Amino acid sequence: MRKPVSARTKKKSARRPVPKPRVSANTAAPAAKGPGRVGFVSLGCPKALVDSERILTQLRAEGYEISPDYAGADLVVVNTCGFIDSAVEESLGAIGEALEENGRVIVTGCLGAKGDVVKRTYPKVLAVTGPHALPEVMTAVHAHLPKPHDPYTDLVPAAGIKLTPRHYAYLKISEGCNHRCTFCIIPSLRGDLVSRPIGEVMKEAENLVRGGVRELLVISQDTSAYGVDVKYRAGFWGGRPIKTRMLDLVRALSELGVWVRLHYVYPYPHVDDVISLMADGKVLPYLDVPFQHASPRILKLMKRPAAAENTLRRIEQWRNICPDITLRSTFIVGFPGETEEEFQELLAFLDAAQLDRVGAFAYSPIEGATANFLPDPVPEGVRQERLARFMEHQAAISAARLRRYLGRTLQVLVDEVRADRSAIARSAADAPEIDGVVSIDDAPHLHPGEIVAVRIVGASVYDLRAQLMGARGEA
Repeated sequence: MRKPVSARTKKKSARRPVPKPRVSANTAAPAAKGPGRVGFVSLGCPKALVDSERILTQLRAEGYEISPDYAGADLVVVNTCGFIDSAVEESLGAIGEALEENGRVIVTGCLGAKGDVVKRTYPKVLAVTGPHALPEVMTAVHAHLPKPHDPYTDLVPAAGIKLTPRHYAYLKISEGCNHRCTFCIIPSLRGDLVSRPIGEVMKEAENLVRGGVRELLVISQDTSAYGVDVKYRAGFWGGRPIKTRMLDLVRALSELGVWVRLHYVYPYPHVDDVISLMADGKVLPYLDVPFQHASPRILKLMKRPAAAENTLRRIEQWRNICPDITLRSTFIVGFPGETEEEFQELLAFLDAAQLDRVGAFAYSPIEGATANFLPDPVPEGVRQERLARFMEHQAAISAARLRRYLGRTLQVLVDEVRADRSAIARSAADAPEIDGVVSIDDAPHLHPGEIVAVRIVGASVYDLRAQLMGARGEA
């Protein structure tokens, strides 16, 4: 194996002789009788050396053995340098040597952050990450050399302990929020936006899918702001660079072969690109956008973006891009200073927007919210009365929109099979807990987590009734 060398040296590092024959780069992982053995080549500066130490520490902590030569390794990790041309040359040489002598190589370090230089030069490497990328390196190692069994920790699934049913899970991509809405205290509780590294998010998503999850529900305080705090810094997943940005994350999640549902999305301009992915069938055509109100004056008091006329134009654009999109939103009625005329503006907005799923709350003076100090608070009785009128108004819209599904065939995800032989499922238009359901008649052989085709035969205010199609039964 190569010895660590300084990034500034021009002298080639010493090579240890290793026996042949050469192993092909696409050779399948050997069925190791004992713990997996990982070879390691560390190049570059002291910072890279520390990265190597951390990777080696984690490998040993997980039960892997470290091989002193190529022949004894099940795969080789090469930590590269890309600071100057000679360092790049040496790093590429080390990668080539490892491929020739072993064949199964994971590349990390600064050279990995220089676009696709490594993949262009050596397309057979197993994975490529940038520097200080311990989680991404370990993900790549796990993918190509499964972690040794640990009877103490392997009782816990890779996806962790979940409180949701096995077939769906929430995927939190960030903490905190940069907005300062006057009715909200989230920033004081959780701080400003902190986006999770995209490689870490994708690793969690992969573990969830491997554990049986069929639907990922992406959540945060502001999903469309994902990556703003880190200036959309690139991370690594699957051996390729990927930006910490909502569009790139959604594209990556769409490769996992499961339903992906987006919640808490502000209507920023780049959201239109995500709608195009929905139109292409990459992710569920479902968007949860918390509009909160329609009156320009109330929105200003709330410190919320946009105005009703702009929002209506965006909704029209989204439906032009993806006609089957389901739009969900939440609203606050009885906000301090809200007049009857402004409440009527809100009802008129509902009529114009024709939203599919809507939730609402009567304003509540949460301790610490700056809206509590606004003039002209709305009396509690009026707040509750407006809430009732709001929900009644939206109920008529919801019922009309659900009637459009009558006679259509939909794919649904089964949540529950009941003793009366019926099943409860959800379509692409239904998030768990907050939206409606699809009740399936006579479906005793279904199981939670199955995705089946049904024909819609009934519709109410919030829910649909269906019969099985195809092999499970003809409607």
